[in-house]
Amino acid sequence: MQKAIVIGSGIAGIASALRLKKKGYAVKVFEANSYPGGKLHAFELGQYRFDAGPSLFTMPWLVDELFELFGLNPRDFFEYKTKEVVCNYFWEDGTQFTVHADTDRFVKEAADQFDTPPNVLYHYLENSRKKFALTENLFLKKSLHKWKTYLSADTIKAILSLSKLSINTTLHEFNQKHFSDPHLIQLFNRYATYNGSSPYKTPGIMSMIPHLEMNQGTFFPKGGMHAITKSLFQLAQDQGIEFVFETPIKEITHEVGSVSGVKTNNNFYSADVIVSNMDVFGTYERLLQNTPKPKRVLQQERSSSALIFYWGIKKVFPNLDLHNIFFSENYRTEFEYIFNKKLLYEDPTIYISISSKEQTEDAPAGRENWFVMVNAPGNFNQDWESLKQQAKVNILHKLKRILKTDIAPLIEVESVLDPITIENNTNSHRGALYGTASNSKFAAFLRHPNFSNNLKNLYFCGGSVHPGGGIPLCLLSAKIVNDLIPEI
Repeated sequence: MQKAIVIGSGIAGIASALRLKKKGYAVKVFEANSYPGGKLHAFELGQYRFDAGPSLFTMPWLVDELFELFGLNPRDFFEYKTKEVVCNYFWEDGTQFTVHADTDRFVKEAADQFDTPPNVLYHYLENSRKKFALTENLFLKKSLHKWKTYLSADTIKAILSLSKLSINTTLHEFNQKHFSDPHLIQLFNRYATYNGSSPYKTPGIMSMIPHLEMNQGTFFPKGGMHAITKSLFQLAQDQGIEFVFETPIKEITHEVGSVSGVKTNNNFYSADVIVSNMDVFGTYERLLQNTPKPKRVLQQERSSSALIFYWGIKKVFPNLDLHNIFFSENYRTEFEYIFNKKLLYEDPTIYISISSKEQTEDAPAGRENWFVMVNAPGNFNQDWESLKQQAKVNILHKLKRILKTDIAPLIEVESVLDPITIENNTNSHRGALYGTASNSKFAAFLRHPNFSNNLKNLYFCGGSVHPGGGIPLCLLSAKIVNDLIPEI
């Protein structure tokens, strides 16, 4: 039996391992940490449970199909519910708005509140759907670095429709053309952060992202986001995939232009196929030191990182839901600070996720578990202790203004995750959450491919390579890798 090694047990690594197992390989997964899942992890703090990383769940069928690969009913192992409320939005001027999953309700309420004709809103969402449909097969399901991709009917259709994809305008400019109300523009500008980019730089094609939430829906897994990792990890173990924890890989070995195995501190493990779920930057810098490096790709601008406060709050807030956004008054300046000054803006946009709204056992009765995140620059050796202290002050002041409640005395327990910790825990270069940023119209084509151009049988999956970061794209990267690896 041919042997496959997967480096890293992030969600893409586990998915790749499952697909390799289905192909007939004997699969071994090496993980530097003591737990699987990478960023998709969880922890407890006193009586509170927190999902440590991603908090938004879309496209759940990409998880389901991994169970279906093995003839299993996903609902026997993994359950989730559809959310009726997508997100609550708050502005400093007192404006509040709830985006409901029901499209007609969203359009009616947005039209009334933001004085926008309903047909404009319907047109925007339909445009988002069409962009996604035109580009899904090209950008999300296939390698952009294989010639055969460009010979398909879907690709030709997408290329002929380039003028409709808004690649020559920024997301902000695209949204300005559609809406006049600044609240609505900012609401749709926010989707640039889904790939760690700036709405004032990322191309208008990113206006397809709202389709995932507003047309396809958002979901919540029973057991929280960590249930995604736990269910797929259990599936992998049930299928005979071996996991080796607390064992970082030190080198990918190769002979005559083809990989031969990996080295740990103490052993060598031979392999016919290797898939790296490690950040591609770290893979080249640490594991492939004697291999030519794709300098242009590795020198690309990295995506934003995050500063996250995990707070146990001694109060219930009925006006909050699972997903909540408190907007900065000067959005453009916030992104200038993040990407140009490499600092945190004094008036940050705050995202608060409260899983106890859906899963009451995540917090004691009468309390809530707050995942409080602000977008942050990557780790460029800033004074993070000072930045964190000031950020906490700014966040608390902002929440007090908008919620009319002093949050500080309500914080019962606290933990903090910063770009340094993200970088150290997940080997993400500079703590970038999504690999490279998408701050140019060519960004999708400049992401590292899912295979090596120099070493045969070396492949890459996860958020740092094509098609990008976030749970759905990471799972799709595993599918692309699977299509590149030949059957045994």
